[in-house]
Amino acid sequence: MKNRWPVALTIAGSDPSGGAGLQADLKTFHQFGIYGQAVVTLATVQNTRRVSDVRPLDAEFVARQLEAVSEDIPPDAAKTGALGTVDIVEAAAAWAAETETPLVVDPVMVSKHGAELIPRDAQTALAERLLPLARIVTPNVPEAERLTGLPIKNEEDMLAAAERIREMGARAVLLKGGHLDGPEAIDLLLDGGRTSEFRAQRVGTQHTHGTGCVTAAAITSGLALGRSLERSVRDAKQFVLSAIESAPGLGSGSGPLNLFTAGPSEPGT
Repeated sequence: MKNRWPVALTIAGSDPSGGAGLQADLKTFHQFGIYGQAVVTLATVQNTRRVSDVRPLDAEFVARQLEAVSEDIPPDAAKTGALGTVDIVEAAAAWAAETETPLVVDPVMVSKHGAELIPRDAQTALAERLLPLARIVTPNVPEAERLTGLPIKNEEDMLAAAERIREMGARAVLLKGGHLDGPEAIDLLLDGGRTSEFRAQRVGTQHTHGTGCVTAAAITSGLALGRSLERSVRDAKQFVLSAIESAPGLGSGSGPLNLFTAGPSEPGT
């Protein structure tokens, strides 16, 4: 780790209800002791019950934000969330190609409420341009199905889809199995030739808004701290589980997690 405060960058959309998007990312960075920066890609009109509007920013404006933060406070790790358009995907990819900053790509495609956050052509651009630049890609089951065209019903399907995503250029894949049935939520990490499973008891709650964003932001935090990828994923899984178990119960729909829960701080790699 560099001899200064660790810095992480989120390149993501805004959730005015605070449970997902760049707001959740910044809260997560804070809990891991990270100085957070945010490049805004799109604005949404949403709460815990619905998303009623999505408006991407101009891609040149997004690129200028990236240039501004990079020239002054370059991040130690970065993540992408909802990108919104082909041009914004291209802007993020152009930035990532010029930096050695470890990049976590959360391929956000559909909101928790079912709203489309990225059109099909931009999904293709994300797969072709951004995935090969990622240190790790963190799809859930529906996102992995869209990226690969493979149906995912069990752990064997998860492994096949993760391998397909690696073939698309990603160095590592964390395929999150929370959408599958069963008493456990099983996440599968494929990094090089090594496969690891991360298991946790499923929590019976509707308050899971922002889990994908928080997972990716927690992994980004670990990388910014100089931790190994496997350690970063393990810490992220623990952080998200604790945040779900202690969710504050806000809102009448899919409510936010408890992002006051403590981030792992014990030494290790």
